[in-house]
Amino acid sequence: MTYVLVRHKVVDFIKWKLVYDRDLPARQRAGLKETHLLHNVQNHEEVVLLFEANDLQKALEYCNSVDLRDTLKQAGVSANPDIIFLSQ
Repeated sequence: MTYVLVRHKVVDFIKWKLVYDRDLPARQRAGLKETHLLHNVQNHEEVVLLFEANDLQKALEYCNSVDLRDTLKQAGVSANPDIIFLSQ
């Protein structure tokens, strides 16, 4: 199994979450299934996500896509996210 760990900072969590939820079909097409959505207890602007990825190639393409970069900008992500691909 491959996992994708994403960590980024957002300007407004509520705004970010609305855009994130709207992007669900794109994540599904990329074979990503959210297993955890967390935020830092000391800094609610820091969001950490863990996904299961059933197709590494699709996940890589999605994570490197212009569409995702546009979505992150629209959601108010304030810096480039850390995206880490992991396996057991």
